[in-house]
Amino acid sequence: MTMPSPLSRIRIGSAPDSWGVWFADDPRQVPWQRFLDEVAGSGYEWIELGPYGYLPTDPAVLAEETGRRGLRVSAGTVFTGLHHGPAVWDRTWAHVAENAALAQAMGAEHLVVIPSFWRDDKTGEVLEDRTLTVEQWRNLTGLTERLGREVRERYGLRVVVHPHADTHVDTEENVARFLDATDPDLVALCLDTGHYAYCGGDSVKLIETYGERIGYLHLKQVDPEILAGVVSDEVPFGPAVARGVMCEPPSGVPALEPVLAAAQALDVELFAIVEQDMYPCDPDKPYPIAVRTRRFLRSCGA
Repeated sequence: MTMPSPLSRIRIGSAPDSWGVWFADDPRQVPWQRFLDEVAGSGYEWIELGPYGYLPTDPAVLAEETGRRGLRVSAGTVFTGLHHGPAVWDRTWAHVAENAALAQAMGAEHLVVIPSFWRDDKTGEVLEDRTLTVEQWRNLTGLTERLGREVRERYGLRVVVHPHADTHVDTEENVARFLDATDPDLVALCLDTGHYAYCGGDSVKLIETYGERIGYLHLKQVDPEILAGVVSDEVPFGPAVARGVMCEPPSGVPALEPVLAAAQALDVELFAIVEQDMYPCDPDKPYPIAVRTRRFLRSCGA
């Protein structure tokens, strides 16, 4: 049996999302202590903070809780609506700053930035046009550059923007437009393999085309049959997740082995964080999946 080449540049982790956690507080979600116990028990060493307030926000408490489980923090995550322009900057910055401060205190180096949804991810209510105007694109790219600059200067973190279903940065065309219009020194990409496939993109092609912009990875797969129904029925992202559109590797697409190989070929250090959207889910469901997924990634050399 031929062993896979070790992916020496890839640091594997997981996130609260893989335990069905989307909100700071929700009775259907597992308690944070259980998440930390189980993510460590699955064999992961790195985690993301998830929604601000789910994990303890006191750095001393969080450092104690993660440290005694052998865990370290790779990134925080924020949602932004910067295409709305300067009027939303102060409110956005307040949200970003609390997340960035905690991530910095925990020794993280990245802040994952997700654009706001154009339709409600629970109800499907259309909140705004799914296509940005020229002025809105200018707001999005210019203010994201400002965010990247200020987050780096104040907190020492690198902003990595996450293309996401039901946002304005989603398809190959929109991701390319966003990257071409932003400064590589200020804005990198968090390539989520599942979301990119959900929106019709090819992750390997993106890595090969925009390799210098790839600053972070989320490892995820979609079930192509369920996705076909989601697209056909115009199902919003939240209900699509409830249908099981994001599935356990290696049963979906894209195949993760070539994605990881392409990332390794960039010859830079990259986090690759497993994120299998499962909200809401039975509290006993995530742990066995996490164990199997970690085993699968080891079989890929990660």
